[in-house]
Amino acid sequence: MRPVILTGSANVPLAEAVARRLAVTLMPRTLERFPDGEAHVEVQRSVGGDDVYLIQPTGPPADGNLLELLLLADACRRDGARRLTAVVPYLGYARQDRRTRGREAIGARLIADMLHVGRFERMVAVDLHSPSLEGFFEMPVEPLTAVPLLAEALRPFAGEQSVIVAPDLGAAKLADRYGRLLGCPVAVVHKTRLTGTEVSVQGVTGDVRGRRTLVVDDMISTGATIEAAVRALGAAGAAPGSTVAATHGLFCGSALERLAAAGVEQLIVTDSLPVRPRSSLPIQVVPIDGLLASVIDRLHADRSAMDLLASS
Repeated sequence: MRPVILTGSANVPLAEAVARRLAVTLMPRTLERFPDGEAHVEVQRSVGGDDVYLIQPTGPPADGNLLELLLLADACRRDGARRLTAVVPYLGYARQDRRTRGREAIGARLIADMLHVGRFERMVAVDLHSPSLEGFFEMPVEPLTAVPLLAEALRPFAGEQSVIVAPDLGAAKLADRYGRLLGCPVAVVHKTRLTGTEVSVQGVTGDVRGRRTLVVDDMISTGATIEAAVRALGAAGAAPGSTVAATHGLFCGSALERLAAAGVEQLIVTDSLPVRPRSSLPIQVVPIDGLLASVIDRLHADRSAMDLLASS
């Protein structure tokens, strides 16, 4: 019996591509809102006894997409699904993994608890914001990575005078991975976040003078971190124009415009989230349907997915 692929509204094209890879038809469902704003979902064919994979990134609007995921899971459980796996290409609230000012919620832990209440057997995620997030979940987590795919997309830009740049200390290990794959040196920008949309840069560690910069991160939200990093690289003598690669492209607000104004020449992201370009900045989209289809195929056959995990 083939796996059942179901999706909410967050990224239907990605779910359709995964279903095609697996030679299955996407499970039909209805999603609607009542007049008071309440969400209502219904699975239109029986999933009783099935192995169901629910593909739903919890990107913007994070709250609505998370609720869809939980409601679809409940509908499947009530219809007798044998096993339910959450395939979450992008996990919202992942940056809220600790308290930084005291009286604040740890959103990532709360989301993990909510998914546990949804009675998923496991979760598949792509490039979690922090590897430590796996410890928040009571269910097994399959942490995939798109870094090898993005590195291949970056390869045409990686010449002898190129340098991989981490836009902050949190991305330093990620930059090291790109550096090993592409055979490039690594530099790190040191920053302090001031607000959700503003950061301050203290300096750059590493030789960037005269070099083409390839900036890598796990996600781009408002673009503030990348913007500050690119401007700091220019001040440090880097060659004009930067190429930026990130797994998750949220592009909130005027992110694309501020990146273009800062001197970014090319963006490379995956389709973990829908990419709707709203500027002239070139964006290359790297598909991850093959990666997701591979892990679903292995899990459905009760085989190990270890060689696909982010820790490999």
